[in-house]
Amino acid sequence: MNSEHNDGAVTLVTGGASGIGAATVRRLLDGGHRVAVTGRDQAKLDAFAAELGAGERVLAVAADTTDLASIGAAVEATVKNFGRLDHVVANAGFSTHDNLANGDPEHWREMFMVNVLGPAVLVKAALPALTESGGRIVMVGSTAGVKNTPGNMYSVTKGALTSLAENTRVLVTGSGVGVTLVAPGRVDSPFWESHSTGVVPDGPAMTPENVAEAIVWALAQPAGVEVNQVVVRPTGQLH
Repeated sequence: MNSEHNDGAVTLVTGGASGIGAATVRRLLDGGHRVAVTGRDQAKLDAFAAELGAGERVLAVAADTTDLASIGAAVEATVKNFGRLDHVVANAGFSTHDNLANGDPEHWREMFMVNVLGPAVLVKAALPALTESGGRIVMVGSTAGVKNTPGNMYSVTKGALTSLAENTRVLVTGSGVGVTLVAPGRVDSPFWESHSTGVVPDGPAMTPENVAEAIVWALAQPAGVEVNQVVVRPTGQLH
């Protein structure tokens, strides 16, 4: 561990090797954090870590966020490597881009596991370390969880995540742990690669870096202050 950066905050980001997650990791490193990055593909994580060029300030740990033993091991590795854990960013998630009428329930099952169970498991695994450090939890939701569209099952998962964030806040109130839901609107990111068109729909869109700024801002609030919900849309997005 590089002693020069011993005093930098330690943040774990799930789904951190692409899109909003990767932008958040870069922004955190720019701010002096030490960062643990998780995802399911160790080779992809290692390549991303090498690209960052941050040396021992980055820890790449393959983990399945829906599995308590797996994400628990990632939390343990983070604490062992950096000495503590100050923040977690529950960013991993995806959309099946379908609805109640035309979707496949088996695909919904995986989406619910990643988008809802994953953040809940991360909270359970990280809460002891966060309570010790008086840290913060950021959950990356969506405006789809604030403003539903017809039959949109992704909206259902992000609505559940919105509820989970508030449920978690109530649980940890008084412990010194802060909780923030960051709910972005349309973002030009790899999120759309699984869409049938493979491209971002027409209309205004933010960059992953725009959302990363909101996440880092929430983490940077002074002690004793927490922002519980941040909804950020590109100018001109209606819903």
